[in-house]
Amino acid sequence: MTCKHVDSAELRVPTPAQSVYREDCTQCFGSIDDPTGLNVCLYCFNGGCCSDRNHAKIHHESSRHPMVLNIKRKRKRTKREEPPQKISKLAIVAETEDDRYDTTTEVRCYECGMEDVDKSSGKLSAVVDGVLRANTFAKQAEVQAWEQEITACEHTLCLEQEPARQIESQSLGHCSMCDLKGNLWLCLQCGNLGCGRQQFGGVGGNSHGLKHTELTNHAVAVKLGSLTPDGTADIYCYACNEERTDPELAAHLGHWGINIAEREKTEKSLTEMQIEQNLKWEFSMTTEDGKELKPIFGEGFTGLKNLGNSCYLASILQCLFSMPAFAARYFHPQEPPPAVPNPAEDLETQLRKVADGLLSGRYSYPDSDVIASEDSPYIPHQKGLAPAMLKHLIGRGHEEFSTMRQQDAFELFLHLLKLVTRSQHTSPAHDPVKAFRFVMEQRLQCISCNRVRYRTDEQDNISIPVPVRRKLRVINSDETDEKPKDEFEPVTLKECLDTFTGAEEVELTCPGCGSKAGFTKRSLFKTFPDVLAVNARRFELVNWVPTKLDVPVVVDDEPFHLDSYMSSGQQDGEELLPEDADTSAATQFQPNAVAVEQLEAMGFPRVRCEKALHATGNADAETAMNWLFSHMEDPDIDTPLDLGGSNLTGTSTSVDAESLEMMAAMGIGAPQARKALKETGGDVSRAVDWVFNHPDDQGEMEDETAQADAHVQGISGERTTAGNSDLPAKFRLQSIVCHKGASIHAGHYVAFIRKLIPDEGSQSWVLYNDEKVVKAVDVEEMKKFAYVYFFGRA
Repeated sequence: MTCKHVDSAELRVPTPAQSVYREDCTQCFGSIDDPTGLNVCLYCFNGGCCSDRNHAKIHHESSRHPMVLNIKRKRKRTKREEPPQKISKLAIVAETEDDRYDTTTEVRCYECGMEDVDKSSGKLSAVVDGVLRANTFAKQAEVQAWEQEITACEHTLCLEQEPARQIESQSLGHCSMCDLKGNLWLCLQCGNLGCGRQQFGGVGGNSHGLKHTELTNHAVAVKLGSLTPDGTADIYCYACNEERTDPELAAHLGHWGINIAEREKTEKSLTEMQIEQNLKWEFSMTTEDGKELKPIFGEGFTGLKNLGNSCYLASILQCLFSMPAFAARYFHPQEPPPAVPNPAEDLETQLRKVADGLLSGRYSYPDSDVIASEDSPYIPHQKGLAPAMLKHLIGRGHEEFSTMRQQDAFELFLHLLKLVTRSQHTSPAHDPVKAFRFVMEQRLQCISCNRVRYRTDEQDNISIPVPVRRKLRVINSDETDEKPKDEFEPVTLKECLDTFTGAEEVELTCPGCGSKAGFTKRSLFKTFPDVLAVNARRFELVNWVPTKLDVPVVVDDEPFHLDSYMSSGQQDGEELLPEDADTSAATQFQPNAVAVEQLEAMGFPRVRCEKALHATGNADAETAMNWLFSHMEDPDIDTPLDLGGSNLTGTSTSVDAESLEMMAAMGIGAPQARKALKETGGDVSRAVDWVFNHPDDQGEMEDETAQADAHVQGISGERTTAGNSDLPAKFRLQSIVCHKGASIHAGHYVAFIRKLIPDEGSQSWVLYNDEKVVKAVDVEEMKKFAYVYFFGRA
């Protein structure tokens, strides 16, 4: 009997633009490695499991697509004598599937009830071959993860060089602005030699190459120590802020008397330094006596594969789905999946898929394809789940999260919360992000007349400044020339919260009494969330680049109270400032007269002086001068300062919502972002500078009248305030996201979560390191340097 559908008009070979889901089910993590295999629809190429849940049959019943290709894959078993070696290249030649697996296929037809349709009949041969050859999400992720695609740009392709001259030889050349002879970058346009940024791989540098670019607008530079005789080198385009290639590099270097064929590579390339740095950032997977930590398996102990620089995503997902709000919203093992035409492109489906994968325990078991020898200490971990479809949806349309580069885990957390809130939540389902929401209240009081004003702002996280106190270093005579690493005194979480909620003075003119004495400003909690997300800001500006500092923050495991940080609201006898006063002229920024005079004596125009002082907190001439040197090329550097947004009513200058979102994605809280945008005329780049120059400024709360987003609509139609004000407000640390690396965009992220481990009577800390899930041993040390803290209400 022949299947009547083998010549169906709808049977077509998949095009390169079509996604073929031939590795795992689009609605669960059933895969081609399961005993029953995976059924790939030959009409729309949806992947469906065919085990107990049988999502393939559900897809057939909803779509009426009759024919599927069943794919089963079995790993060729390998015997591991020792733990696998670390991958040490960004580009690797991977094994083929035939090298690693035995694969069997079978065409089935639901409508005809046939189990083994002849694959050579009708159109099947070409369609089946196309399905098996097509790239999948996972394959694309693997390729992009290990190969950094560096291309040419308009600045390298259209480079115009100045008149030729001879550059100092390899041994005599030094930076044009200092005496450094290493980490030198040659400007291909004018031949200037400038030292590189210090933070790259720990190599010495004063960023004079960048300074040269800022002064001249010359975009393309090449790292001299990275030149090789075969024509490779590190080329950086400052205009694009990306690594680039130069097809005419040999000619461009020859213009400056450099024969690339005679060059000897003397320094590590950026890629090599990135590899070396990433290899250093290992989280301990062994006990103090050198034994590997024993893996944990079961419900809630499932790891996630690293899709290539995706540890930032894995760590946040593990923390979120360990929280009751997210588990209750998305983990429904007894319910059928959402009925949608394209499950892989549906956020609700993919969040449910990840919830089921992480919480059900059905995928948490040792990798059976690995056999440890009797003498080997290696303990097989689980394979881990690949959340490629969810990663694709989260990153779709996003400039950063759509790439395979390492990203900031806190930025990802904020972005994911925004996506979840914007998605549909049909009753009785609730937005799980509500668990994070609370209201901060800002109090302004005139120093002269003592009248007050209150503003509230809804938030879903706080970003707390970490006080920086460097330890004094004792310099030994036998120390090398290498700059020793800074060490910092530990600070407590309470000290950080005290700084965050502390009172400060701001320079504003009172709309009530007209005094220029200023105001005191303080922000406190009006309500508290169920889960408090805290980002610890351990950064300082080094050569205008945010640099991470290893300042230890002491956080106890025991519950602590936030009652003292709750706002008491307006008190009896307090007089409110008038809301309708004309403050547009009364709140003008008054620049430091002494600093203005000093800057003008240096030759800076007054407009630039005022702008620099405003951007740097009106502190002193030296700080303002440094700012001016770094902003000489700003297109609006000579535009008079617009201070219309510095009023107390907040009505004269609105903040662009898109700009606010961009700054939120950088981990900057809404009050700080709103204030910075108003202070800088809405320029996001300058606003970021403003935030870093005003680390203690708590920002500006949103108007009461504009608080539509600060409330959620209740079922009764009444507006309910985010969070609650019940006391005591007792919180306990539940999970942390930790990062190792000099930059949040490199290194490695892991999660530590407090959980009840099987066969143990009390909660312990569990380490989630990609697919590896083990009982943690070094939590106290890791808590001191966590990047994101999640506190649950106790």
